[in-house]
Amino acid sequence: MMTLAFEKKRKNIDLPVETLKKLSIMAAAQGKSLKAFIEHLLVAKAESLEIEITTNPSPSNDPWFNDPENLASIERGIEDAKNGKVKTYTIDEIRKLLGV
Repeated sequence: MMTLAFEKKRKNIDLPVETLKKLSIMAAAQGKSLKAFIEHLLVAKAESLEIEITTNPSPSNDPWFNDPENLASIERGIEDAKNGKVKTYTIDEIRKLLGV
């Protein structure tokens, strides 16, 4: 038989008295202690959530940032800037380069 051990962490929480009263009544109705009832509620809620972590740095989730080559280009640019390997252009220089 296989036994699973789950890491647990203790955390104190503060709840309004009325909330605790209602939760205590609900716990008693299910024959559970208040602590066990609250833990069950929180675990069930956490397990029902789907959390997706994205590396897309865009606040609007612009798909351009989903391309690894685009992100690599940004990282190279950041490294170049840190190492002083960049050139600063004036507006006039940019206009000249663009032929405007």
